[in-house]
Amino acid sequence: MHYYIDVLKKYAVFSGRARRQEYWMFLLFDIAALIIVSIIDALAGTTPLLYALYALATFLPSLGVSIRRLHDQGKSGWWILVGFIPLVGWIWVIVLMATEGQPNPNQYGPSPKAVHA
Repeated sequence: MHYYIDVLKKYAVFSGRARRQEYWMFLLFDIAALIIVSIIDALAGTTPLLYALYALATFLPSLGVSIRRLHDQGKSGWWILVGFIPLVGWIWVIVLMATEGQPNPNQYGPSPKAVHA
C-alpha cells in the first residue's frame, strides 16, 4: 500500500527512476480501486461519474510512475508512446515495464534499488 501512497505523493514528478516493484504495486492498487469505484457507481446508479473522477485524478501519477519506470532502464519517457502502435504497442509497453532497470546510475539518477537497499 505504501507504494501507492508514495506514487500519489509524487503527483506530477516525471524525473528520476522507479523500480519495477513500485510500478507494478501502484498498478495493482490502481486497478483494484478502479474496480471498486465501478461497483460503487453501479450500485449508486450513477453513470460512470466516480470512475471518471478517479481515473482523471490518478492520470498524472500513473503517467509519472510509467515515465520514471522507463528512466530506470535508461530510456526516455517518450517511449510510453509506443503503446499507441496498433496491435503490438501495449505488449511492447508491458515488456518495457517488466524489464529490469540498469543497476548503475544513469542520466536520470541513481539506481532506486541502491537508494532503498
